Amino acid sequence: MSEKEKKNEQNKDGGYKLHVGKIEEGFVIDHIHAGRGMQIYHDLGLDKLDCCVAIIRNAFSVKMGKKDMIKVECPIDQFDMDFFGFVDHTATVDVIKDGEIIAKPKLELPKQLKNVIHCHNPRCITSTEQQLDQIFILTDPVKGTYRCKYCETAYKQDADRK
Repeated sequence: MSEKEKKNEQNKDGGYKLHVGKIEEGFVIDHIHAGRGMQIYHDLGLDKLDCCVAIIRNAFSVKMGKKDMIKVECPIDQFDMDFFGFVDHTATVDVIKDGEIIAKPKLELPKQLKNVIHCHNPRCITSTEQQLDQIFILTDPVKGTYRCKYCETAYKQDADRK
């Protein structure tokens, strides 16, 4: 390796950068808050996929200080973008085809969730009527609070993720 290549691999602290190869088709979830990558990996069901998945934890970020990142080498069309928004609406997603970024969908909290989270109220009708869909409506976008459509029990997103 030439001196020039060695310099390009060193970061500002003099350490070496980790290089993860580019993917031909798939997506990259970037700007995940440091330490949340594994939770998002499980929430999205990426552990059940039979494709290449790279998880990068605590990577250096100018914007965030530290961040996590997930690279997935499979088509994104098998995922619900509303669910991506629910899992982490502050992250960014790059959709990749033929090795190039073709789209950057904006994530936001979905206005309604169907069968994603479950009501914890034992008196809710969904506790006794198992065939009913679990429907939650976004009531406070700032705090990420959802309420059950049937009993109005609050579900605060960040409460389960600490």
